[in-house]
Amino acid sequence: MIQIFKNSFIVFALFASMPLLAQQKDIKLPPEATEFWEPVPKKVTPGTQNHLPPSDAIVLFDGNNLNNFISARTGGFPEWKVENGAFTVTPRTGDIQTKQGFGDMQLHIEWTAPTVIKGEGQGRGNSGIFLMSLYEVQVLDSYESRTYSNGQAGSIYKQHPPLVNAMKAPGEWNTYDIFFTAPKFNADGMLVSPAKVTVIHNGILVQHNTEIKGPTEYIGIPNYKAHPAEMPIKLQDHGDLVSYRNIWVRKL
Repeated sequence: MIQIFKNSFIVFALFASMPLLAQQKDIKLPPEATEFWEPVPKKVTPGTQNHLPPSDAIVLFDGNNLNNFISARTGGFPEWKVENGAFTVTPRTGDIQTKQGFGDMQLHIEWTAPTVIKGEGQGRGNSGIFLMSLYEVQVLDSYESRTYSNGQAGSIYKQHPPLVNAMKAPGEWNTYDIFFTAPKFNADGMLVSPAKVTVIHNGILVQHNTEIKGPTEYIGIPNYKAHPAEMPIKLQDHGDLVSYRNIWVRKL
């Protein structure tokens, strides 16, 4: 008797589902039903090569001068040296930062560690790119120099190590293509969504939509505090002769 009831229930369930299956099967939409024509994507002309700025980029350094930067310490003109289409950290003069603020962005920047190798670990070719002046993508000569994994080149400093070590040898130019989503805060200053970053190092993905835990801290746990929607990009003077060139950014 129980078996007959079970079989009857299965047959009933099968027939009950047939109208739904038939209804789903009978839905026919024209191709136009899943097409939309607005908004029309803005036309952007790519650079003649992928590392060159597209037509909507803000060029921060084109090899000629540091007019788009100021000293983070004094607010005056940077003391870093421009030569041969690049500029180099002048040790103990302090960080430099962009005059303009940025939030969500695509940043292209090229850098090289000094060919005269001094020190090991964090004392070797050290600098940093601080997005919104707060969130550091590490710059370091970690080509053949061991250090803590979340402090090597391509790391989100003291938070996330890179997926791989994509470093080139000292004296060769490294490329970072950084895609950054700024953190969002509500009117009360509470964090709504954390910052996220994707980093491509020399054409290799090393950070994949990585969630940033908060502003970079050398000691202690990072904690978000509300800040403006756009802030300068800062480059770090860590005392080493790191050089930069070909810097451009697109606001997203």
